[in-house]
Amino acid sequence: MAKSETAAVKDPATKGKLKLIIVIVLALLLAIGASVGATWFFMHSAQSKPAEAAEAAPLGKQPAIFEPMAPAFVANYNQNGRQRYMQVSITMLGRNQADLEALKVHMPVIRNNLVMLFSGQDFATLATPVGQEMLRQKATASVQEVAQKELGKVVIEQLLFTNFVLQ
Repeated sequence: MAKSETAAVKDPATKGKLKLIIVIVLALLLAIGASVGATWFFMHSAQSKPAEAAEAAPLGKQPAIFEPMAPAFVANYNQNGRQRYMQVSITMLGRNQADLEALKVHMPVIRNNLVMLFSGQDFATLATPVGQEMLRQKATASVQEVAQKELGKVVIEQLLFTNFVLQ
C-alpha cells in the first residue's frame, strides 16, 4: 500500500511538471513564430517600398536621354604661325525625347554656332582640363540659347565631350 500512495503522490507532481514543460515549449514556439512572422513582414514591406518609389519616379526627374551629334566637330586655327586642329565628339543630355527631336530641326544653326565657337579658341587654354571644361560650358550655353530662341524652352541640360583631340 505504501507503493500506491507514493505513486499517487508522484503522479500529480509529474503532471504539474509536464504541464509546465508543455506551456514553456508552446510559449517558445509562439515567440519564435511571432519573431519569424514579424521579420518576414518587415522585410516584405521594405522590399515593396523601392518598387513604389520607382513607380513615383516619373513624377520627379525624368531619366536621362543621350543624343550624339554626328559627325564629330573638326576645327582648325592658327597658333603662333602653326596650323592646329581640334576634333570634338559631342553628346547632348536631355530629358524629353520629343524635345530632342524638335531640336534636331535646328541642328544646322547649332552646328554653325559650335564650329564658330571652337574655331575661336586658344590652343594653350584648351590644353588644360579647366580650359576644356570652360569650352564645354560655353558650348552648352550656345545650344541652350538656340533651343530657347527656337523652341521656347531649354531642351538640353548639358553637352558632354565624348572625345576631345588636340593636334
